[in-house]
Amino acid sequence: MKNKNSEINLAIIGLGYVGLPLVLEFAKKRKVIGFDINHLRVEQLNDGIDKNLEFTKDELKQNHLLKFTNNQNDINASNYFIVTVPTPVNKFNKPDLKALKKATRMIGDILKKKDIVIYESTVYPGCIEEQCVPILEKHSQLKFNKDFFCGYSPERVNPGDKEHTISNIKKVTSGSTYETANLVDDLYNEIIKAGTHKAPSIKVAEAAKVIENTQRDLNIALINELSILFSKLQIDTKDVLDAAGSKWNFLPFKPGLVGGHCIGVDPYYLTHKAQSIGYIPKVILAGRNTNDNMGVHVALTLINEMRNKSIAIQGSKILIMGLTFKENCADIRNSGIKRVISELNKFDCNLDLYDPWADCEEINTTYQIYPKTKLISSTYDGIIIAVAHKVFKDMGIKTISNLCKKNHVIYDLKYLFQKKEVDIRL
Repeated sequence: MKNKNSEINLAIIGLGYVGLPLVLEFAKKRKVIGFDINHLRVEQLNDGIDKNLEFTKDELKQNHLLKFTNNQNDINASNYFIVTVPTPVNKFNKPDLKALKKATRMIGDILKKKDIVIYESTVYPGCIEEQCVPILEKHSQLKFNKDFFCGYSPERVNPGDKEHTISNIKKVTSGSTYETANLVDDLYNEIIKAGTHKAPSIKVAEAAKVIENTQRDLNIALINELSILFSKLQIDTKDVLDAAGSKWNFLPFKPGLVGGHCIGVDPYYLTHKAQSIGYIPKVILAGRNTNDNMGVHVALTLINEMRNKSIAIQGSKILIMGLTFKENCADIRNSGIKRVISELNKFDCNLDLYDPWADCEEINTTYQIYPKTKLISSTYDGIIIAVAHKVFKDMGIKTISNLCKKNHVIYDLKYLFQKKEVDIRL
């Protein structure tokens, strides 16, 4: 199985936050086809439009090495496939592999001898060989590690971050055989300036991905729990973190709403696998429980502070600034603010939503509230600054305060402003 670089016909399956930057980076070096089943997404990309606001029209400008398509026939001749489809969890926090299996079946139908299928989607340890390989074998009638081969290189994309781009983040690679691992590693080294780390097996690479974000999740859960404790002790959490942070080895984590497609999801893939073999990962699940319930804490903290200031709760006007899962990013899926909104709705508050980064129709579909595009002064009893968008920082606290009635509460979850400038901080 020897594929020289010039013999690689590369197709990337899935053109979201992971697949699109991968396609664009490879297109600087070689021919690549970007495939997505969403015809609207493909049409927009061909028109130079990225609804996620990660890339400009100039960056999407096609050259002879790049093609976006939703036509499966266009990838029939490909011999290297990179799968970057979403792997979320369902309402029971169990892995949802529907998109992964669908993409795998599609590839299986066109798989040929010597082809390599590389997965980037987040999975649990063992998933590729236990779930995907049998599908590939069934649909292709080929034999794994004899006729076709697999690799795993977990995505390391940071949406909204223009400094840590795909080529500047070290990449973990792996393959189902020694030779495959080398071929996969060589392929990624064409575009990853930061270099690669070749894991000894696919399972090791799968496990590395889920523990990266599980570790972050647990660290944030600890700080979130401390934040809840300190609020009860009437101590400012940031003041404590600043003091503790004066020690060289204190880790600089902050409290917050944990959302997105990694930190709030990946630990559940690991706990699913652990429970399937009879092990209960108590620490990981405790951290998830803490972070999943931070939205309730935020909502109740705002309500209690409004009561302390004799503001009537029922019928009060509250503005939530920021609905995306992180700053300077357009994606509202899996945002931690969803739990805050759900909890505030129990108090019969009148909620306004505002996020200049997010799509208004998508917000309306998600929350059944059409967001504000223009804010009016002297309107709000309470404001939650939920996301650290640069545009909110640039607005300044004076402008934000002017949106409020005379007696009000401003709750700064992201430490955008000084303690003396707001009423409460997380």
